[in-house]
Amino acid sequence: MGYEVHITRKDEWSEEDGPEITIEEWKNYVATDPEMRLDGFAEATTPDGSVLRIESPSLSVWLAYSGHEKNGNMAWFDHFEDRITVKNPDEEILIKMYAIASALGAKVQGDEGEIYDSKGQSNWQELRGNAEPEPGLAKKPWWKF
Repeated sequence: MGYEVHITRKDEWSEEDGPEITIEEWKNYVATDPEMRLDGFAEATTPDGSVLRIESPSLSVWLAYSGHEKNGNMAWFDHFEDRITVKNPDEEILIKMYAIASALGAKVQGDEGEIYDSKGQSNWQELRGNAEPEPGLAKKPWWKF
């Protein structure tokens, strides 16, 4: 399944009501960011050689990601419902997410409610005390659930 981190305007990304990021806003942002490209689909070859394809009209790739195309890796950003979502982002992607969120008047929030800052660091310890973070921000390709 993977761990998702969201660019959202809501107090909690999972709330039904609240300020939204529209698909039009997202597509406009991608069109103005030379590091981003709107593809509308993502493909990956699995270890057994089959091809996994996901289609979404807002699926975009971050071209300046240092891990771009290494071992089939890509930094995919997708508009879903009212937010932008990335699966299993590493610190570098979290930093890009923060820059995008700033441009959109939003914030970066993980599935567990933690907020990420401009350095890709979260307030996990503040929210959970000394508890260890849940696994999920591991560096796994998007197709490995």
